[in-house]
Amino acid sequence: MAAANLSPAFLPAHALPHPMANPGYGKRTAPGQHPRTAHDFAHLPPREAAIAAYVDRLSDGADISVKTLAKVLPYGQCALRTALNNLQRAGHLRRGREHLTTESSGSRWITRSWWSRTARDNDWWTSFTRGDVPEESRSAPPTRSRAYILLAALGRETPALSLSAADCAALAPLVTEWYSRGATDTAVRNALTVGLPIPVHHPAAFLRKRLTDKLPPEPAPPPRPLRVLECAKCGMPGRPEALPDGICGACRGERAPDHLNAPLPAPTVQARADAIRAAMSQRRPERTAATR
Repeated sequence: MAAANLSPAFLPAHALPHPMANPGYGKRTAPGQHPRTAHDFAHLPPREAAIAAYVDRLSDGADISVKTLAKVLPYGQCALRTALNNLQRAGHLRRGREHLTTESSGSRWITRSWWSRTARDNDWWTSFTRGDVPEESRSAPPTRSRAYILLAALGRETPALSLSAADCAALAPLVTEWYSRGATDTAVRNALTVGLPIPVHHPAAFLRKRLTDKLPPEPAPPPRPLRVLECAKCGMPGRPEALPDGICGACRGERAPDHLNAPLPAPTVQARADAIRAAMSQRRPERTAATR
C-alpha cells in the first residue's frame, strides 16, 4: 500500500459516503481558511498529502478517527496515526476538547478535531484555543458586499431612494454595522423604506440619517469558548503553550523540572490524606443507601 497508489486526486470526498461521528463530534473546520487550490498540501510527503486532501474535502462532523479512516483509506491504523501526527506537526490539525452549554443537554465537554487547510503555526493555534482568531486570517470582504447590493436594489423597489454607485459605496459601511448588530436584510430594508416623506429630495442624505438614527444597539458579546488541547501521543490535556506541535513535553522526551519531582513534605501528605478520608466518610452513607 504505497503512498504512490493514493494521490490527492484519487480521494474526492463525494465518491463514497464517509461515516459521520456522533452529533456534535467529528471534524471541525477552523476559521479563516484560504481558498482551496490544487497545491494546498504540496509541502507534505505523498502519504500525508493524500490523507490531508481527503480529510479537507469531508464535511464538518465527519468521523476522522484513526479507526474510521483505516476503513475507508488503504492504510493501516499505525500508518494513519503517524500521518495524522505529522499533519498536526505541520499545523493542519489539533485535537482536544471544548466546553459547551445547551438548554437540552446542559453543560458538557465535547471532543474536537479541529482541521485547517491552511497550515497554522503554534501561535495561531494558541490564539484559536483562547477564542481569538488572528486578524490576518480573516478573508477580505467581496468587492460588491451584501450591504452594497441591498442599497443598489432600493432604487428598483422604491424609485424615490435611487442611489448612485458612489452613494452605495459610501453608505455600505453603515449598513454593514447594522448586520454586525444582528439586523437582517428585511429589518434594514424596512427601516429605510417605511414612512417615507414625499418627496425625498436627497436620497443619500436621507438614508444616511436613517441608518445613523435607527442603528440597533450592540448585542451582548458571545461567551468566549472554553477549549483544551490534548497531546497527540498520550492524550494528556494541557495549555497550548505546553503542547507545541500538539505534543507534550513528556512525549517529546523533556525532563520535568526538579521541583516537580521533589517529594511533598510529610505535613502536606498527612493533610491531604486526612482530607481524602474525611470526604470518603461523608460519601459512604450515600453509597450504602444507594445499594439497598
